[in-house]
Amino acid sequence: MENFQNKTIGTFVAEDFRTAAVFSKYKIDFCCKGNRTIDEVCEKQEIDPKVLLKKIQEALSGDNGNTIDFNSLPLDLLADYIEKTHHRYVEEKSVIIMQFLNKLCSVHGANHPELFKINVLFTECAGELAQHMKKEELMLFPFVKKMVNGKEAGEALAQPPFGTVSNPIAMMMHEHDAEGDRFREIASLTNDYKAPSDGCTTYKVTFAMLKEFEENLHTHIHLENNILFPKAMVLEKEFA
Repeated sequence: MENFQNKTIGTFVAEDFRTAAVFSKYKIDFCCKGNRTIDEVCEKQEIDPKVLLKKIQEALSGDNGNTIDFNSLPLDLLADYIEKTHHRYVEEKSVIIMQFLNKLCSVHGANHPELFKINVLFTECAGELAQHMKKEELMLFPFVKKMVNGKEAGEALAQPPFGTVSNPIAMMMHEHDAEGDRFREIASLTNDYKAPSDGCTTYKVTFAMLKEFEENLHTHIHLENNILFPKAMVLEKEFA
């Protein structure tokens, strides 16, 4: 139990993704703020640590089902998974959500002016994520794959133009924090994605899509912040 309390939230989820559902239920950020311990989180959010730890243990003792063990995936495959699963999700869903938000602003904006702010925030998010993902796809992920191939072939690693992998990783993590903050504001403005009583079907669908988008983004950031990035920095040191 004591070891559990000293372990960071991000480590819990990296080691077994079933714990993500527990942290999400208690509104504990395991992606951008995954470097906090159970004690730190419980004190800040006024949660009984014994209750939280019991829920974590129940999750860990349950059926593992078909959950992918991301922590055991080779780094090149993990980078591919993130790109093909989460990057594509962002690209596809962003366009649809922006269209729906524009429609909501047009139809319901007079009675719900917060929709305009939500629209601005999500549009900013979509734009920033598009640039962020391109930097990963063109700069960071190819270097991660070069390191994996170099280690397997026993070859020396040429220094990348960005110096060390920790430089783009620091930039990516900073941008992750910014999107985490942006979505916390969206969640607040949408009353945790609950459509108002006068909301039409499009209203409800849009809020449901925003909620799903945030959940997908949490998983996306977790896989990078808590698994891919730390392991990439360790791998780079092996070439030194």
